[in-house]
Amino acid sequence: MHLTATSRSRRVLLAAAVAAALAATPLTAAGSAAAAPTTDRQQQYAAAAAEYGVPESVLLGVSYLQSRWDTNAGTPSTSGGYGPMHLTDAEHVAAQSGGTHHDEGTEDPRGDDSRPSLAEAHEPPADPPPAEAALRTLDAAAELTGASEEALRTDVTANIRGGAALLAAYQKEIGAPVGADTDPAAWYGAVARYSGADNADAAAAFADEVYGTINTGDSRLTDDGQQVSLPARVVQPQRSWLDRLNLRKLARPDGLECPDTISCEWIPAPYQKYGPGAGDYGNHDLSDRPNRQKIEYIVIHDTEGYFGPSVNLVKDPRRVGWHYTLRSVDGHIAQHIKTKDVGWHAGNWYVNAKSIGLEHEGFAGHGTWYTEAMYRTSAKLVRHLAAQYDIPLDRQHIIGHDNVPGTVASTVRGMHWDPGPYWDWSHYFDLLRAPFKSTGTPRTGLVTIDPDFATNQPQFTGCNRQPPGVPNPPPPTAPCPLRGSSAVVLHSAPSHDAPLVNDIALRPDGTPNTMYVSDHGARASAGQTYALAGVQGDWTAIWYLGQKAWFHNPASKPTAKWSVGFVVTPKAGKATIPVYGRAYPEQAAYPAGVPYQPISPLQYTLSAGQRYAVGTVLPGEYYRAVTFDGSAPGDWTVIRGDNRYVQIQFGHRVMYVNLDDVNLLPSPVGAPR
Repeated sequence: MHLTATSRSRRVLLAAAVAAALAATPLTAAGSAAAAPTTDRQQQYAAAAAEYGVPESVLLGVSYLQSRWDTNAGTPSTSGGYGPMHLTDAEHVAAQSGGTHHDEGTEDPRGDDSRPSLAEAHEPPADPPPAEAALRTLDAAAELTGASEEALRTDVTANIRGGAALLAAYQKEIGAPVGADTDPAAWYGAVARYSGADNADAAAAFADEVYGTINTGDSRLTDDGQQVSLPARVVQPQRSWLDRLNLRKLARPDGLECPDTISCEWIPAPYQKYGPGAGDYGNHDLSDRPNRQKIEYIVIHDTEGYFGPSVNLVKDPRRVGWHYTLRSVDGHIAQHIKTKDVGWHAGNWYVNAKSIGLEHEGFAGHGTWYTEAMYRTSAKLVRHLAAQYDIPLDRQHIIGHDNVPGTVASTVRGMHWDPGPYWDWSHYFDLLRAPFKSTGTPRTGLVTIDPDFATNQPQFTGCNRQPPGVPNPPPPTAPCPLRGSSAVVLHSAPSHDAPLVNDIALRPDGTPNTMYVSDHGARASAGQTYALAGVQGDWTAIWYLGQKAWFHNPASKPTAKWSVGFVVTPKAGKATIPVYGRAYPEQAAYPAGVPYQPISPLQYTLSAGQRYAVGTVLPGEYYRAVTFDGSAPGDWTVIRGDNRYVQIQFGHRVMYVNLDDVNLLPSPVGAPR
């Protein structure tokens, strides 16, 4: 639903008419214009609800599903939404519009050196900037409230008033009753409209989440230190009001792999030839998973672009493909590839062949934030897929693109780093119903990173769009806005003044990594589990990329939880062992006519005396798929050998070691104290 010049004019006229209608509606004393302003967040919601005749529970429920009542340091969301009410500003969206992260860097998204690389730079898709009505609510709120657009972006009171005014306007548009004391059940249509969804399924899914929050209630401390509560109240929403919105209804074809409770549509990625060669096809490979090969991973990406251009990209057979794209403003999902088939998304063919890829509309380093609506929809989808394919809900199997290793030494530097340090892994796993918990003590030898997201605010730099085709530009000095992060920063000694640790693949000269937002070589992220290497005062050391890495972990404000599990150490007599980016079979396992995929180590080594946390044990496998019709020798088969590998948390990314090279031990054995 694109906003044309005509529809913009209608929207402004409608806003003015509704503002006049609201002005003519008698207000209670509590909702009069003369009400004194307050800095208490709970009272700000109450005052706005009374002023515009919106049930307070509805206003709080809508705000929670947009932002969890957070201010996000005044920065916009992925879809250009500001403040607790997520008032969207199309000008912000247009200013940041462009391609996707698949247009940048040196990573080959297919990650298979048996085929030509897809890593060459492309021009961004020739799409106009997004201009959907869902991305233009801030100007409508300005018309309704008389507040300036700047105030609606930066002033919390004005922002909440703007959201309340929009809800009241939407309620009046469909002829539903307005008033702070009206039945919240009658506001279903207005709540659905507030989502900005362009289809009935997405609007209903958003409204159902809001009413679910009203029914269960919630209370939390916001990111700026305000306590806000929504008391639980049983409300049976009147869903018939949705029909007044006249939104399109999505077809749900047989085989659509989404739970019924979320909005999902089928927008297929093309499996088709585009040239004369047997390998001139895109943008994914056929398979028969899990019958052919077990699915081990779900990979969380962000698009580094907007929903429309990203979906258009996946429809191009000459480009790349992933399984699902999720929209920021309402959490709507488009499925592109069947989960039985292999997408080209993670930059590592071994991981691609054993994973499902989810692209989330968003930016890793723009200083924007991911909406609650998208987090919730994503978590529902991941829970569904994990149950279907027996994928454990932990950070060894639900991984970010930034946790996927390079395939061989030459590809490590160009690997992507989304969804970045501002993705809230702890909250995401709460939504997955698999929260990070303490399972051990300082004597059990493992730590799981888990800082408080809201108050953990590392001072990163360079939150600006990267020039296309430049994977590692010089780090700018401009600081990013201070905001919550899942990442803890790793130092070479137990001091804030100590240099950061070095990632030899990113900085071969041995210099420390930096606080540049994409420079992830000295970071650990929430949910990742590491082997303990030492404790000194308020500092904890972990084994990380072949060295001790220290992070601040005071008992008064811990940034990690004690864990128990298994670790690997080199077998006796081995001073060092190699570390790999893919778990491929030995050469003897390859049938005649199928080229051997070398078992090539990365730059790193695992030395005697070090230990690393175990994720899982995996067979050596290579899925052979290099032609459109499966005509090449060995095509569409999984080659397996005798090699077995252990997945370990070696750095920020997971990596693999050969099981024959290591001892697999319970973590308390020899744990430092």
